[in-house]
Amino acid sequence: MPATTMSLPHTIIGLAEQLGRMLAVRHLHVTAGESCTGGGIANAITEIPGSSGWFDMAFVTYSNEAKCRLLGVPEAALAKFGAVSEEVAQAMAFGALQSAKADIAVAVSGIAGPSGGTAEKPVGTVCFAWAFGRQLESETRHFAGDRTQVREQTIEHALRGLIQYLNKVDS
Repeated sequence: MPATTMSLPHTIIGLAEQLGRMLAVRHLHVTAGESCTGGGIANAITEIPGSSGWFDMAFVTYSNEAKCRLLGVPEAALAKFGAVSEEVAQAMAFGALQSAKADIAVAVSGIAGPSGGTAEKPVGTVCFAWAFGRQLESETRHFAGDRTQVREQTIEHALRGLIQYLNKVDS
């Protein structure tokens, strides 16, 4: 099977450029804990020339075992809330922040489809968390569309959230 890459919409590239400028001026580094995006957030960030000045690493933790091993997500949280939950996204964000040379983190865990959804958590459900130091914000969103569209909307929302989070920290 040939490898495929996600071609990124101009909106995502623009957000990654804006994020990069904001991080560079503040001398901050970003990291990501990704599940359903499979490295798409890191891909968007590293599309920007000079991103090595504000990006060190990200974690693609698609399996529950990887979430526990690489990001320190408690097995009890996975058992109680499921991988697609704000509690797990929060643990992923804090784990990424602690494991990487970073000041701010975003984490995403969701169901991109086309299968895997339930009545409680349908396809398109994505949980987000943003962490900066001990501060944390999280939310759950529901995106429409096919697998690629859900993943692109997730990446875009994650980047927008990082930008908004940085603006809040400055206020």
